[in-house]
Amino acid sequence: MIAATITGGEVHPAEHPDPQPAADEVLVRVHAAGLNGADIAQAAGRYPAPPGWPQDIPGMEIAGEVAELGARATRFALGDRVMAIVGGGGQAELAVVHERQLMVVPETLDWPAAGGFPEVFTTAHDALFTQCALGAGERLLVHSGAGGVGTAAVQLGVAAGARVYATVRNEALRDGVAAFGAHVVAPEAFAQHGPFDVILELVGAPNLAEDLLALTVGGRIVVIGIGGGAHAELDLRGLMAKRASIRASTLRGRPLEEKALTARRLERHVLPLLASGVVSVPVAATFRLEQVDAAYARFVAGAKLGKIVVVMG
Repeated sequence: MIAATITGGEVHPAEHPDPQPAADEVLVRVHAAGLNGADIAQAAGRYPAPPGWPQDIPGMEIAGEVAELGARATRFALGDRVMAIVGGGGQAELAVVHERQLMVVPETLDWPAAGGFPEVFTTAHDALFTQCALGAGERLLVHSGAGGVGTAAVQLGVAAGARVYATVRNEALRDGVAAFGAHVVAPEAFAQHGPFDVILELVGAPNLAEDLLALTVGGRIVVIGIGGGAHAELDLRGLMAKRASIRASTLRGRPLEEKALTARRLERHVLPLLASGVVSVPVAATFRLEQVDAAYARFVAGAKLGKIVVVMG
């Protein structure tokens, strides 16, 4: 098979042996695979794949057709349209996934949208509802609202009946985020629009002190991105006075049982919204597998609304 391959900090297509499914796994013929910030970090040597996943083939989300079943895999049939988060190896013509991590691709979804769905919507849903118990009528602030996780979180918050605010630095992208139902604000002025019940922190350390100032009593902050920095100084008296909580989360290194549970939650709560068009996957650009280096360059360039997706075949 051909796969995106990390060599010396760069990503190029290269030939690899076809993976073989274990007893409980499914071999997926990948049609589309989303690109995420973690892939950029992995290519730069800062975020290795978990044990058991390819270290030189990036890709954390896939969509495609079932090509082969392991001896004990019974949830799907050959040819079924499926999608999933994976620990790595997704940006390839073939990928193996445990059957419990797979979800059915709604018929209304094309391959690029399906390939850009699993990672960002799983991350956003887990952070907002499992970690922070966001409820109807609450005020949600999403930092970096134009990115993949940001656009997913905005839409899920709106669908849940929350009043959603989003910071967007690039003025050209603000109308696109507002179209999903968010009140869009400049990053340097978000605190004046508070107080917020839940803040989804996708930038990291530079925002944390002001996040706390903008939080209501009993509010919750969840940190799922640290692209702006990982080390922050915080006055704990403010946290205590507001009886607030700060949580943090990553998805990639979780054990199978926890990942399978996130998939079941998405099947129950998000796939119906996706199938009906209540939420969607904005795709900023697609690149063929042989253009994977250009896909990475486009991601790093920024100024995009939604996902960059690598398509196969």
